Amino acid sequence: MQMDELLKLMVDKSATDLHLKVPSPPVLRIDGMLILQEDLPPLTVEDIEFVFEQVTIQEQRDAFVRERELDFAYSIPGLARFRVSALRQRGTVSLAFRLVSIKAPSIDELELPQICKELILQPNGLILVTGPSGSGKSTTLAAMVNYLNENKMRNIITIEDPIEYLFRDRKCIIHQRELGTDTRSFSTALIHALRHDPDVIVIGEMRDLSTITTAITAAETGHLVLGTLHTINAAQTVDRLVDVFPAMQQRQIRLQLSQVLEAVLSQRLLSCIGGGRIAAFEIMIANSVIRTLIREEKLFEITPCIEMSTGAGMQTMEQAVTDLVKRNIVSQEEAMMQISGPIGLQQLLQSGARLLKRE
Repeated sequence: MQMDELLKLMVDKSATDLHLKVPSPPVLRIDGMLILQEDLPPLTVEDIEFVFEQVTIQEQRDAFVRERELDFAYSIPGLARFRVSALRQRGTVSLAFRLVSIKAPSIDELELPQICKELILQPNGLILVTGPSGSGKSTTLAAMVNYLNENKMRNIITIEDPIEYLFRDRKCIIHQRELGTDTRSFSTALIHALRHDPDVIVIGEMRDLSTITTAITAAETGHLVLGTLHTINAAQTVDRLVDVFPAMQQRQIRLQLSQVLEAVLSQRLLSCIGGGRIAAFEIMIANSVIRTLIREEKLFEITPCIEMSTGAGMQTMEQAVTDLVKRNIVSQEEAMMQISGPIGLQQLLQSGARLLKRE
Protein backbone atom coordinates (compact mmCIF):
# COMPACT_ATOMS: atom_id res chain seq x y z
CA MET A 1 0.00 0.00 0.00
CA GLN A 2 1.29 3.45 -0.94
CA MET A 3 1.72 6.01 1.85
CA ASP A 4 -0.99 8.29 0.47
CA GLU A 5 -3.42 5.35 0.49
CA LEU A 6 -2.64 4.71 4.17
CA LEU A 7 -3.21 8.36 5.01
CA LYS A 8 -6.50 8.38 3.08
CA LEU A 9 -7.55 5.32 5.11
CA MET A 10 -6.68 7.31 8.25
CA VAL A 11 -8.90 10.20 7.13
CA ASP A 12 -11.76 7.89 6.04
CA LYS A 13 -11.78 6.22 9.47
CA SER A 14 -11.66 9.59 11.31
CA ALA A 15 -8.41 8.60 13.02
CA THR A 16 -6.28 11.25 14.68
CA ASP A 17 -3.00 9.33 14.49
CA LEU A 18 -1.29 6.64 12.43
CA HIS A 19 1.63 4.62 13.83
CA LEU A 20 4.06 2.66 11.67
CA LYS A 21 6.78 0.42 13.14
CA VAL A 22 8.45 -2.91 12.50
CA PRO A 23 7.13 -5.63 12.72
CA SER A 24 3.50 -4.56 13.43
CA PRO A 25 0.70 -3.77 11.00
CA PRO A 26 -0.31 -0.08 10.88
CA VAL A 27 -2.08 1.15 14.02
CA LEU A 28 -4.74 3.90 14.03
CA ARG A 29 -5.85 5.98 17.01
CA ILE A 30 -9.62 6.46 16.80
CA ASP A 31 -11.50 8.30 19.58
CA GLY A 32 -8.40 7.97 21.74
CA MET A 33 -8.12 4.18 21.31
CA LEU A 34 -5.28 2.42 19.47
CA ILE A 35 -6.70 0.00 16.89
CA LEU A 36 -4.46 -2.51 15.12
CA GLN A 37 -5.27 -2.78 11.40
CA GLU A 38 -5.19 -6.56 11.31
CA ASP A 39 -6.32 -6.73 7.67
CA LEU A 40 -3.03 -5.10 6.65
CA PRO A 41 0.28 -7.03 6.64
CA PRO A 42 3.03 -6.45 9.23
CA LEU A 43 5.52 -3.81 8.21
CA THR A 44 9.08 -4.76 7.27
CA VAL A 45 12.23 -2.64 7.53
CA GLU A 46 12.03 -2.12 3.76
CA ASP A 47 8.40 -0.96 4.02
CA ILE A 48 9.22 1.68 6.63
CA GLU A 49 12.25 2.94 4.71
CA PHE A 50 10.17 3.15 1.53
CA VAL A 51 7.48 5.16 3.35
CA PHE A 52 10.10 7.47 4.86
CA GLU A 53 11.52 8.12 1.39
CA GLN A 54 8.02 8.93 0.09
CA VAL A 55 7.22 11.60 2.67
CA THR A 56 10.60 13.36 3.06
CA ILE A 57 13.02 15.36 0.96
CA GLN A 58 16.78 14.85 0.96
CA GLU A 59 17.45 17.72 3.37
CA GLN A 60 15.09 16.15 5.91
CA ARG A 61 16.66 12.72 5.48
CA ASP A 62 20.11 14.21 6.04
CA ALA A 63 18.87 15.90 9.24
CA PHE A 64 17.41 12.58 10.41
CA VAL A 65 20.77 10.83 9.91
CA ARG A 66 22.46 13.52 12.02
CA GLU A 67 19.90 13.90 14.81
CA ARG A 68 18.16 10.47 14.85
CA GLU A 69 14.85 12.34 15.32
CA LEU A 70 12.81 14.47 12.94
CA ASP A 71 9.57 16.46 13.09
CA PHE A 72 8.04 17.75 9.87
CA ALA A 73 4.78 18.35 8.02
CA TYR A 74 3.44 16.38 5.06
CA SER A 75 0.50 17.39 2.85
CA ILE A 76 -1.78 15.63 0.41
CA PRO A 77 -3.49 18.32 -1.71
CA GLY A 78 -7.25 18.23 -1.32
CA LEU A 79 -7.11 15.73 1.57
CA ALA A 80 -5.25 16.91 4.68
CA ARG A 81 -2.01 17.94 6.31
CA PHE A 82 -0.12 15.72 8.71
CA ARG A 83 2.38 16.41 11.47
CA VAL A 84 4.97 13.64 11.29
CA SER A 85 7.38 12.44 13.94
CA ALA A 86 10.22 10.11 12.94
CA LEU A 87 12.56 8.40 15.38
CA ARG A 88 14.72 5.33 15.66
CA GLN A 89 13.81 2.39 17.89
CA ARG A 90 15.74 -0.86 18.10
CA GLY A 91 17.70 0.17 15.02
CA THR A 92 14.67 0.78 12.78
CA VAL A 93 12.62 3.84 11.83
CA SER A 94 9.30 4.46 13.59
CA LEU A 95 6.79 6.98 12.17
CA ALA A 96 3.80 8.69 13.78
CA PHE A 97 1.39 10.79 11.69
CA ARG A 98 -0.98 13.30 13.35
CA LEU A 99 -3.92 14.48 11.23
CA VAL A 100 -4.19 18.25 10.89
CA SER A 101 -7.11 19.67 8.95
CA ILE A 102 -6.15 21.83 5.95
CA LYS A 103 -8.66 24.47 7.05
CA ALA A 104 -8.11 26.14 10.41
CA PRO A 105 -11.13 25.34 12.62
CA SER A 106 -13.42 27.91 14.20
CA ILE A 107 -13.99 28.40 17.92
CA ASP A 108 -17.66 27.47 17.50
CA GLU A 109 -16.94 24.33 15.45
CA LEU A 110 -14.68 23.03 18.22
CA GLU A 111 -17.13 24.09 20.97
CA LEU A 112 -14.36 26.02 22.69
CA PRO A 113 -15.24 28.35 25.57
CA GLN A 114 -16.66 31.59 24.20
CA ILE A 115 -14.20 33.56 26.31
CA CYS A 116 -11.54 32.53 23.76
CA LYS A 117 -13.06 35.16 21.45
CA GLU A 118 -12.58 37.88 24.04
CA LEU A 119 -9.05 36.80 24.94
CA ILE A 120 -7.68 36.78 21.39
CA LEU A 121 -8.90 40.36 20.88
CA GLN A 122 -6.81 41.62 23.82
CA PRO A 123 -4.27 44.25 22.71
CA ASN A 124 -1.40 42.80 24.76
CA GLY A 125 -0.43 40.33 27.48
CA LEU A 126 0.38 36.64 27.76
CA ILE A 127 -2.18 33.88 27.09
CA LEU A 128 -1.14 30.26 27.69
CA VAL A 129 -2.83 27.10 26.44
CA THR A 130 -1.66 24.06 28.40
CA GLY A 131 -2.28 20.35 28.63
CA PRO A 132 -0.67 16.97 27.97
CA SER A 133 0.73 16.04 24.57
CA GLY A 134 -2.04 15.34 22.06
CA SER A 135 -4.73 17.25 23.96
CA GLY A 136 -5.39 19.72 21.13
CA LYS A 137 -3.43 22.77 22.24
CA SER A 138 -2.27 23.66 18.72
CA THR A 139 -5.83 23.32 17.43
CA THR A 140 -7.13 25.68 20.11
CA LEU A 141 -4.47 28.26 19.22
CA ALA A 142 -5.30 27.90 15.52
CA ALA A 143 -9.00 28.50 16.17
CA MET A 144 -8.21 31.64 18.16
CA VAL A 145 -5.89 32.97 15.44
CA ASN A 146 -8.58 32.16 12.87
CA TYR A 147 -11.12 34.24 14.82
CA LEU A 148 -8.70 37.16 15.06
CA ASN A 149 -7.98 36.90 11.33
CA GLU A 150 -11.68 37.33 10.59
CA ASN A 151 -12.33 40.19 12.99
CA LYS A 152 -9.34 42.52 13.46
CA MET A 153 -6.41 43.92 11.49
CA ARG A 154 -3.26 42.59 13.14
CA ASN A 155 0.26 41.57 12.13
CA ILE A 156 0.68 37.98 13.41
CA ILE A 157 3.88 35.94 13.52
CA THR A 158 3.71 32.25 14.42
CA ILE A 159 6.70 30.06 15.33
CA GLU A 160 5.82 26.37 14.94
CA ASP A 161 7.44 22.93 15.00
CA PRO A 162 6.25 22.05 12.40
CA ILE A 163 3.64 24.33 10.78
CA GLU A 164 0.27 22.62 11.11
CA TYR A 165 -2.71 24.73 10.04
CA LEU A 166 -2.17 27.00 7.04
CA PHE A 167 -3.69 30.47 7.24
CA ARG A 168 -4.69 32.81 4.43
CA ASP A 169 -4.54 36.51 5.14
CA ARG A 170 -8.00 37.96 5.64
CA LYS A 171 -7.98 40.99 7.89
CA CYS A 172 -4.61 39.99 9.37
CA ILE A 173 -1.14 39.61 7.91
CA ILE A 174 0.04 36.18 9.09
CA HIS A 175 3.68 35.06 8.88
CA GLN A 176 4.20 31.36 9.69
CA ARG A 177 7.76 30.28 10.54
CA GLU A 178 8.76 26.63 10.84
CA LEU A 179 11.51 25.41 13.13
CA GLY A 180 14.33 23.89 11.11
CA THR A 181 13.14 25.27 7.76
CA ASP A 182 12.68 28.98 8.50
CA THR A 183 14.52 29.38 11.81
CA ARG A 184 16.96 27.49 14.05
CA SER A 185 15.20 27.84 17.41
CA PHE A 186 12.12 29.24 19.14
CA SER A 187 14.21 31.72 21.14
CA THR A 188 16.08 33.07 18.10
CA ALA A 189 12.88 33.32 16.05
CA LEU A 190 11.14 35.13 18.89
CA ILE A 191 13.91 37.73 19.21
CA HIS A 192 13.79 38.46 15.47
CA ALA A 193 9.98 38.45 15.43
CA LEU A 194 10.03 41.48 17.72
CA ARG A 195 11.86 43.40 14.97
CA HIS A 196 9.19 42.57 12.40
CA ASP A 197 6.52 44.95 13.74
CA PRO A 198 4.21 42.24 15.20
CA ASP A 199 0.97 42.82 17.08
CA VAL A 200 0.57 39.13 17.97
CA ILE A 201 3.20 36.40 18.41
CA VAL A 202 2.23 32.72 18.63
CA ILE A 203 4.87 30.38 20.08
CA GLY A 204 4.29 26.70 19.36
CA GLU A 205 6.00 25.65 22.57
CA MET A 206 7.68 27.61 25.37
CA ARG A 207 10.52 25.15 25.93
CA ASP A 208 13.38 26.97 27.61
CA LEU A 209 14.52 29.87 29.74
CA SER A 210 15.44 32.08 26.78
CA THR A 211 12.08 31.62 25.05
CA ILE A 212 10.08 32.23 28.23
CA THR A 213 12.15 35.32 29.10
CA THR A 214 11.65 36.86 25.66
CA ALA A 215 7.94 35.97 25.64
CA ILE A 216 7.39 37.78 28.95
CA THR A 217 9.37 40.77 27.69
CA ALA A 218 7.31 40.86 24.48
CA ALA A 219 4.09 40.84 26.50
CA GLU A 220 5.44 43.64 28.67
CA THR A 221 6.27 45.80 25.67
CA GLY A 222 2.77 45.89 24.21
CA HIS A 223 2.45 42.64 22.24
CA LEU A 224 -0.12 39.87 22.60
CA VAL A 225 1.80 36.61 23.08
CA LEU A 226 0.22 33.16 22.91
CA GLY A 227 2.10 30.00 23.82
CA THR A 228 1.73 26.41 24.99
CA LEU A 229 3.12 24.43 27.93
CA HIS A 230 2.83 20.79 28.95
CA THR A 231 1.20 21.52 32.32
CA ILE A 232 -2.14 20.29 33.67
CA ASN A 233 -3.60 23.35 35.41
CA ALA A 234 -3.13 27.07 36.00
CA ALA A 235 -1.30 26.78 39.32
CA GLN A 236 1.21 24.30 37.90
CA THR A 237 1.66 26.53 34.84
CA VAL A 238 2.66 29.54 36.94
CA ASP A 239 4.92 27.35 39.08
CA ARG A 240 6.64 25.90 35.99
CA LEU A 241 7.26 29.33 34.47
CA VAL A 242 8.78 30.68 37.68
CA ASP A 243 10.78 27.53 38.42
CA VAL A 244 12.63 27.77 35.09
CA PHE A 245 14.47 30.83 36.41
CA PRO A 246 17.36 30.86 38.92
CA ALA A 247 16.23 31.33 42.52
CA MET A 248 17.56 34.89 42.71
CA GLN A 249 15.33 35.95 39.78
CA GLN A 250 12.11 34.21 40.78
CA ARG A 251 10.68 37.04 42.87
CA GLN A 252 11.09 39.45 39.94
CA ILE A 253 9.54 36.95 37.51
CA ARG A 254 6.50 36.47 39.76
CA LEU A 255 6.02 40.24 39.71
CA GLN A 256 6.35 40.38 35.92
CA LEU A 257 3.98 37.43 35.42
CA SER A 258 1.40 38.99 37.71
CA GLN A 259 1.41 42.03 35.43
CA VAL A 260 1.42 40.43 31.95
CA LEU A 261 -0.45 37.13 32.33
CA GLU A 262 -3.99 37.44 30.95
CA ALA A 263 -5.26 33.86 31.04
CA VAL A 264 -4.35 30.18 31.29
CA LEU A 265 -6.52 27.64 29.44
CA SER A 266 -5.71 24.08 30.53
CA GLN A 267 -7.36 21.41 28.40
CA ARG A 268 -7.92 17.67 28.23
CA LEU A 269 -9.65 15.53 25.62
CA LEU A 270 -12.52 13.30 26.78
CA SER A 271 -14.32 10.54 24.89
CA CYS A 272 -17.94 11.40 24.11
CA ILE A 273 -20.96 9.16 24.53
CA GLY A 274 -21.58 7.66 21.10
CA GLY A 275 -18.07 8.39 19.78
CA GLY A 276 -15.82 11.34 19.12
CA ARG A 277 -13.93 13.48 21.61
CA ILE A 278 -14.41 16.89 23.18
CA ALA A 279 -12.06 19.22 25.04
CA ALA A 280 -12.73 20.18 28.66
CA PHE A 281 -11.10 23.37 29.91
CA GLU A 282 -9.93 24.83 33.17
CA ILE A 283 -10.08 28.59 32.65
CA MET A 284 -8.11 31.07 34.75
CA ILE A 285 -8.52 34.76 34.00
CA ALA A 286 -5.91 36.98 35.61
CA ASN A 287 -8.06 39.37 37.65
CA SER A 288 -6.74 41.45 40.55
CA VAL A 289 -7.07 38.55 43.03
CA ILE A 290 -5.20 36.09 40.78
CA ARG A 291 -2.47 38.66 40.15
CA THR A 292 -2.02 39.14 43.90
CA LEU A 293 -1.81 35.38 44.47
CA ILE A 294 0.90 35.06 41.82
CA ARG A 295 2.84 38.01 43.19
CA GLU A 296 2.65 36.76 46.79
CA GLU A 297 3.50 33.13 45.85
CA LYS A 298 0.16 31.76 47.08
CA LEU A 299 -0.32 29.38 44.18
CA PHE A 300 -2.22 26.87 46.34
CA GLU A 301 -5.07 29.40 46.49
CA ILE A 302 -5.43 29.74 42.71
CA THR A 303 -7.69 26.71 42.20
CA PRO A 304 -10.16 27.68 44.99
CA CYS A 305 -10.21 31.20 43.56
CA ILE A 306 -11.06 29.84 40.09
CA GLU A 307 -13.82 27.67 41.58
CA MET A 308 -15.44 30.69 43.22
CA SER A 309 -15.15 32.94 40.14
CA THR A 310 -17.50 31.32 37.64
CA GLY A 311 -19.31 34.63 37.25
CA ALA A 312 -16.11 36.10 35.84
CA GLY A 313 -15.83 33.35 33.21
CA MET A 314 -13.52 31.04 35.15
CA GLN A 315 -13.96 27.34 35.85
CA THR A 316 -11.95 24.45 37.26
CA MET A 317 -11.43 21.24 35.32
CA GLU A 318 -13.80 19.51 37.75
CA GLN A 319 -16.53 22.06 37.00
CA ALA A 320 -15.95 21.72 33.25
CA VAL A 321 -16.13 17.92 33.30
CA THR A 322 -19.19 17.96 35.57
CA ASP A 323 -20.96 20.22 33.09
CA LEU A 324 -20.23 17.76 30.27
CA VAL A 325 -21.81 14.99 32.35
CA LYS A 326 -24.88 17.15 33.06
CA ARG A 327 -25.28 17.77 29.34
CA ASN A 328 -24.99 14.03 28.67
CA ILE A 329 -21.96 14.53 26.43
CA VAL A 330 -19.55 12.32 28.40
CA SER A 331 -20.29 9.43 30.75
CA GLN A 332 -19.70 9.48 34.49
CA GLU A 333 -17.13 6.71 34.04
CA GLU A 334 -15.12 8.77 31.55
CA ALA A 335 -15.46 11.87 33.71
CA MET A 336 -14.27 10.13 36.87
CA MET A 337 -11.02 9.27 35.10
CA GLN A 338 -10.38 13.02 34.69
CA ILE A 339 -11.33 14.14 38.20
CA SER A 340 -8.74 14.36 40.95
CA GLY A 341 -9.88 14.33 44.54
CA PRO A 342 -13.11 13.46 46.39
CA ILE A 343 -14.71 16.90 45.94
CA GLY A 344 -14.76 16.61 42.16
CA LEU A 345 -16.06 13.04 42.40
CA GLN A 346 -18.84 14.13 44.75
CA GLN A 347 -19.90 16.87 42.33
CA LEU A 348 -20.15 14.32 39.55
CA LEU A 349 -22.21 11.90 41.61
CA GLN A 350 -24.60 14.65 42.67
CA SER A 351 -25.03 15.85 39.10
CA GLY A 352 -25.67 12.27 37.99
CA ALA A 353 -28.32 11.84 40.67
CA ARG A 354 -30.10 15.01 39.53
CA LEU A 355 -30.12 13.76 35.96
CA LEU A 356 -31.70 10.48 37.04
CA LYS A 357 -34.39 12.32 39.01
CA ARG A 358 -35.34 14.38 35.96
CA GLU A 359 -35.70 11.21 33.91
